[in-house]
Amino acid sequence: MTRARMSAFDASFLSVETPTAHMHVGFVAVFSAPAGSPLPTFAQLRDHIEARMSTAPRYRQKLAPVPLGVHAPEWVDDAAFSIDRHVYRAPSPLRQLVDEVMSVPLRRDRPLWEMWICEDPELQWFAIVGKVHHCMIDGMAAVELATLLLDWTPEADATGARGPAEAKEWRAAPEPSAERLLANGVRDLVGDNLGLVGGSLRAVTSPIRATRRTVSGAMSATRAVGRALGAAPASLLNRPLSPQRSLAWTERPLGELQLIKRAYNATINDVLLAAVAGGMRTYLIRHGEVPEALKAMIPVSVRDSGDPADVGNHISFMFVDLPCEESQPLGRLYQVRAAMRQRKSDREPEGADLMFKAAARAPAGLQRVVSRIVASPRTFNLVVSNVPGPGGSLYMLGCPLNAIYPAVPLSDHHAVSVCMLSVGEQACFGIYADRDALPDVDVLASDIDRAITQLLESVNPAMTTPNWLKPEHITAQRLAPLVQREANGAANGQ
Repeated sequence: MTRARMSAFDASFLSVETPTAHMHVGFVAVFSAPAGSPLPTFAQLRDHIEARMSTAPRYRQKLAPVPLGVHAPEWVDDAAFSIDRHVYRAPSPLRQLVDEVMSVPLRRDRPLWEMWICEDPELQWFAIVGKVHHCMIDGMAAVELATLLLDWTPEADATGARGPAEAKEWRAAPEPSAERLLANGVRDLVGDNLGLVGGSLRAVTSPIRATRRTVSGAMSATRAVGRALGAAPASLLNRPLSPQRSLAWTERPLGELQLIKRAYNATINDVLLAAVAGGMRTYLIRHGEVPEALKAMIPVSVRDSGDPADVGNHISFMFVDLPCEESQPLGRLYQVRAAMRQRKSDREPEGADLMFKAAARAPAGLQRVVSRIVASPRTFNLVVSNVPGPGGSLYMLGCPLNAIYPAVPLSDHHAVSVCMLSVGEQACFGIYADRDALPDVDVLASDIDRAITQLLESVNPAMTTPNWLKPEHITAQRLAPLVQREANGAANGQ
């Protein structure tokens, strides 16, 4: 494979990693046995994973840091690569395995991924617990990896996948010397600066178009920076972390969220954020906290390619307040919907993307400072992510996929993250927490689940309202009387 330089954005996930803040993206995929057939053996699953992942060469590459840190690391072939150093067999119980795997950082002297296979032949299911470093994968790339490993029919499709024998014949390219890595780093750094100069020259030759782009981009970037730097409130969610992790999970029929979405002219993302706000409100009150708006960082995909080999991060961010202080479920949904519409109207994700690209031109030391500011608890309280997954039924060696529960990594002083991944007709939620800071993360998962139920319970009256309240006509202003009636009913015990 041609040598590749890690992007500055990808490298930022290395720079914010600490002994207590592990930057791996995790997942738990659960499968059941094929009808009338036994589960595949561990060896069969391992060979299948090896064959499929051999089509994405990055998974056989490791980091090669540049001497003196003059540039981001290169990706180089791992001459010691072996599938047995990445795919392991582990006993149940599954929950204990997940917490143990997620509590250990990935080793940087080998390709940055692992998968653990947990079987229960008695109950006829198996699970794959996986983790991949955030420097080489984002949410959508994780979905593309899943589609690489899985098939759309129970019959395995070998199209584009090498057989195990061919995969094992792979030979690593020679690893570059320290001198070569340094020379490459200096050359690429000079090339980056020349590219910046070239951009300035193009602006001179086409000043009107360049000025329009610059002004529009600057306005979006300014708004994005302003919201990013707005201080997040102090919260029990933002405390020093331990290395210990715990993943709680729950799921709902995707159709329930779509019903809420249609009833209130919202988006699935709006419904998720409103549910998290409601769940966090209940959780904070239970812990004796006065609920207030929490600032959420929301990853937004800017990925164009659907190629599973196109790893790395193609994401931007939005920041929005979760109205945890609002007591009414619909009130929370309306506030979130209005805030998200404003962020999109202001092109905040595009502005943040420009901000990150500009930071990539800065010296390495300044890039690390920017990365730490963005990952600071003063910038946001928690991450809430919505990853659209593959639709339809999926299989691995004939075994139907039942669910995938995601885990979004925790940066320092951030005790919890929430991610929803849609798989077929299911919405799978992963609530990922520091085990010491939030020992009752299962309770928070139940609180979020209950918040969805509260929104769902409001749908039937909404669907039988007059024409002016039909989804296409719904606005927060027009629904204010309905919200007030609900508040009065709650106050009267109705």
